[in-house]
Amino acid sequence: MKSINISLPDSMRAYVEEIVATEGYSTLSEYFRELVRQDQKRKATERLETLLLEGLESGTATAIAPQDWQDIRAAVRERLAKRSNPTEE
Repeated sequence: MKSINISLPDSMRAYVEEIVATEGYSTLSEYFRELVRQDQKRKATERLETLLLEGLESGTATAIAPQDWQDIRAAVRERLAKRSNPTEE
Protein backbone atom coordinates (compact mmCIF):
# COMPACT_ATOMS: atom_id res chain seq x y z
CA MET A 1 0.00 0.00 0.00
CA LYS A 2 1.35 3.42 -0.90
CA SER A 3 1.01 6.61 1.13
CA ILE A 4 -0.41 9.94 0.09
CA ASN A 5 0.35 13.05 2.10
CA ILE A 6 -2.26 15.78 2.26
CA SER A 7 -2.20 19.21 3.82
CA LEU A 8 -5.20 20.51 5.73
CA PRO A 9 -5.86 23.80 7.44
CA ASP A 10 -5.82 23.52 11.23
CA SER A 11 -9.61 23.75 11.45
CA MET A 12 -10.11 20.86 9.01
CA ARG A 13 -7.48 18.73 10.72
CA ALA A 14 -9.19 19.30 14.08
CA TYR A 15 -12.51 18.31 12.52
CA VAL A 16 -11.06 15.10 11.03
CA GLU A 17 -9.35 14.20 14.31
CA GLU A 18 -12.64 14.72 16.16
CA ILE A 19 -14.52 12.50 13.69
CA VAL A 20 -11.88 9.78 14.02
CA ALA A 21 -12.07 9.93 17.81
CA THR A 22 -15.86 10.01 18.11
CA GLU A 23 -17.06 7.82 15.24
CA GLY A 24 -14.97 4.71 15.76
CA TYR A 25 -12.26 5.08 13.14
CA SER A 26 -8.95 3.70 14.30
CA THR A 27 -6.80 6.03 12.18
CA LEU A 28 -7.00 9.10 10.00
CA SER A 29 -6.19 6.87 7.03
CA GLU A 30 -9.19 4.67 7.76
CA TYR A 31 -11.44 7.74 7.74
CA PHE A 32 -10.05 8.98 4.42
CA ARG A 33 -10.34 5.50 2.85
CA GLU A 34 -14.00 5.46 3.89
CA LEU A 35 -14.52 8.86 2.26
CA VAL A 36 -12.97 7.57 -0.97
CA ARG A 37 -15.15 4.41 -0.88
CA GLN A 38 -18.26 6.55 -0.39
CA ASP A 39 -17.25 8.75 -3.32
CA GLN A 40 -16.66 5.70 -5.52
CA LYS A 41 -20.06 4.30 -4.56
CA ARG A 42 -21.76 7.64 -5.24
CA LYS A 43 -20.18 7.88 -8.69
CA ALA A 44 -21.13 4.28 -9.51
CA THR A 45 -24.71 5.03 -8.46
CA GLU A 46 -24.77 8.15 -10.62
CA ARG A 47 -23.45 6.13 -13.58
CA LEU A 48 -26.11 3.45 -13.08
CA GLU A 49 -28.85 6.10 -12.86
CA THR A 50 -27.57 7.68 -16.08
CA LEU A 51 -27.62 4.32 -17.87
CA LEU A 52 -31.12 3.55 -16.57
CA LEU A 53 -32.40 6.93 -17.77
CA GLU A 54 -30.78 6.39 -21.17
CA GLY A 55 -32.54 3.05 -21.37
CA LEU A 56 -35.89 4.55 -20.44
CA GLU A 57 -35.49 7.33 -23.00
CA SER A 58 -34.21 5.04 -25.78
CA GLY A 59 -37.59 4.27 -27.25
CA THR A 60 -40.60 2.07 -26.93
CA ALA A 61 -40.09 -1.20 -25.14
CA THR A 62 -40.77 -4.42 -27.00
CA ALA A 63 -41.87 -7.72 -25.54
CA ILE A 64 -39.30 -10.49 -25.23
CA ALA A 65 -40.45 -13.87 -26.51
CA PRO A 66 -39.33 -17.21 -25.09
CA GLN A 67 -37.05 -17.69 -28.13
CA ASP A 68 -35.36 -14.36 -27.31
CA TRP A 69 -34.53 -15.63 -23.80
CA GLN A 70 -33.16 -18.87 -25.26
CA ASP A 71 -30.95 -16.87 -27.64
CA ILE A 72 -29.69 -14.68 -24.79
CA ARG A 73 -28.88 -17.72 -22.64
CA ALA A 74 -27.05 -19.36 -25.54
CA ALA A 75 -24.98 -16.22 -26.13
CA VAL A 76 -24.06 -16.01 -22.43
CA ARG A 77 -23.09 -19.70 -22.33
CA GLU A 78 -20.91 -19.18 -25.42
CA ARG A 79 -19.15 -16.19 -23.85
CA LEU A 80 -18.58 -18.07 -20.60
CA ALA A 81 -17.17 -21.04 -22.48
CA LYS A 82 -14.75 -18.77 -24.36
CA ARG A 83 -13.72 -17.10 -21.13
CA SER A 84 -12.97 -20.42 -19.41
CA ASN A 85 -11.15 -21.76 -22.51
CA PRO A 86 -9.36 -18.72 -24.02
CA THR A 87 -7.14 -20.86 -26.28
CA GLU A 88 -10.15 -22.25 -28.17
CA GLU A 89 -10.85 -19.19 -30.32
